[in-house]
Amino acid sequence: MNDHYEASAEFIDMMIRPWWERFGGLLADALGGVGALDGPVVDVGAGSGLAVGVIARALPGAEVVAVEPSPGMRAALLAGLVSDPDLRRRVTVLADGLLRARLPERVGALVAMNVIGHFPPEERDRVWALLARRLAPGGRAVLNLAPPYEPARVPLARMGDVAVGRNRYEGWARAEPAGADRLVWTMTYRVVAEDGTERETEVSYDWWTLTGARLAEEAAAHGLAAEPHGPAEAGFHVLRRA
Repeated sequence: MNDHYEASAEFIDMMIRPWWERFGGLLADALGGVGALDGPVVDVGAGSGLAVGVIARALPGAEVVAVEPSPGMRAALLAGLVSDPDLRRRVTVLADGLLRARLPERVGALVAMNVIGHFPPEERDRVWALLARRLAPGGRAVLNLAPPYEPARVPLARMGDVAVGRNRYEGWARAEPAGADRLVWTMTYRVVAEDGTERETEVSYDWWTLTGARLAEEAAAHGLAAEPHGPAEAGFHVLRRA
């Protein structure tokens, strides 16, 4: 497995928390109506567990299956789960990617926040096929599309600045087109100590772009209907059986 988060697991949670504070309620809203008897909720690329918390609060009776292939992210996820008796009872962690994980035969919902771009087109097709097979009647998948939706250069920009004790943690991001439907994102994480000394970590990875129109077209080929959910800047889409 190519672990994109091996070097960045230290920083991801603190950098993406503001995004979750802004849009976590939108995920909870999109999951409204999913019943505990429909099957577990699968969280794809669960990371440190920010989506798991939203799912568990939105659906108090639901079982959650957290799929997380990165050992570093899984360590943060499990540390949070074992400290919360309710989550410890309800959440099962699978140490694999979505397409290799041993998932329940039927799922009430699947959540894929900030993750679908890790799947190239041929693997996305397998994701839609998996949903078509396993989603319970009335179930749904909730995912988000992140800009740019087509390959384009993204200039270097600060994505986070967090103080922890006497250190300041900075996150910077930039992207370059790398062919049809593909970007290469480069993330730079910088730890600045009180005396001004720095420690820097840089990570690059492929990201496959996707428009809402293409998502709808690909999903329809598997009998799924994809519809936007919430404000356009959130990029949320809900997939259901057509």
